[in-house]
Amino acid sequence: MKSFYKEALEYHSQGKPGKVDVRPSKKCDTEYTLSLAYSPGVAAPCQEIAKNPLLVNKYTTRGNLVAVVTNGSAVLGLGNIGPLAAKPVMEGKGVLFKKFAGIDVFDLEIQASTPEEFIRTVQALEPTFGGINLEDIAAPDCFIIEKELKKRLKIPVFHDDQHGTAIIATAALLNACKVTQKDIKKIKVVFNGAGAAALACARLMIRQGVNPKNLIMCDSKGVIYKGRKEGMNEYKAEFAVETPLRTLEEALKGADVFCGLSVGGVMTPQMLKSMNKNPIVFAMANPEPEIDPEVAQKTRDDVIIATGRSDYPNQVNNVLGFPSIFRGALDVQATQINEEMQLAAVAALAQLAQEEVPDSVSTLYD
Repeated sequence: MKSFYKEALEYHSQGKPGKVDVRPSKKCDTEYTLSLAYSPGVAAPCQEIAKNPLLVNKYTTRGNLVAVVTNGSAVLGLGNIGPLAAKPVMEGKGVLFKKFAGIDVFDLEIQASTPEEFIRTVQALEPTFGGINLEDIAAPDCFIIEKELKKRLKIPVFHDDQHGTAIIATAALLNACKVTQKDIKKIKVVFNGAGAAALACARLMIRQGVNPKNLIMCDSKGVIYKGRKEGMNEYKAEFAVETPLRTLEEALKGADVFCGLSVGGVMTPQMLKSMNKNPIVFAMANPEPEIDPEVAQKTRDDVIIATGRSDYPNQVNNVLGFPSIFRGALDVQATQINEEMQLAAVAALAQLAQEEVPDSVSTLYD
């Protein structure tokens, strides 16, 4: 029996290598249609766009074209593997955009030594695209890059690792609180992981009603508390709290919610046992969750557990959000994806998850 690893390699290499290609959207099978597609016919839309730049979306693919851009510095659970090795992931992202939202994608893997070099490269490509999806860029560079590109560009710029994750996790939290009859304003939330995704999740959850005084963030050095020096930066400092707690194990005692955006296996059954009644556990590390769902359910029968993996029920994964978020932004020709739009996506996704699951979906998990 073939290993999954080998099957994945064969999947990517069989037939035409890779997962995406470019095809004409108009007939180009006669001399006349070729003359319309290129010279001399192509001059007509060029002249119209030159007179009115807004017509670019009428005569070209720009209004339905998104760039998925990376430098390969923080790819999935693989780390800094570089832009070339990141290409299969970016192609895969393009497949999801097309499959779930009909959006065309060019994946761009950029060799850039500084954030400014990356920013200027993407900025120069603005005329080509209707939106920019930043992907797998390590912190803190990802914060600098997104902030600056949002200032310079007049098209939506969205770092999915941050905001896509935050939208899905916050929607899941709303519904988990509803199921467990917990008040979002009173729950105690513990994060493990203080990277881009975790920080964005914490911000959006606070915006949704979580009391920042009831939120504790941990990283590889333990609890992020006021006065800590080791492993700190300005972004982590935003979530530093006054507390005597120093470890994840200590922080989880009596906690209502665990949000894991860190490494596999970090949460022990004993930690889960110490949490409050009806604990909510989002073990979102990939490919190995912070705690195995089966272990969690054997440890406590009142646990609500979700992971970032598609092969387990209760999936908290960005694919539930980013295709439709960009679809909406492109359709209204938005110039940004702001916090109000993100909160609207949270509400819509939470409501959708409460609807009856179609047989076509539920049978996939049989």
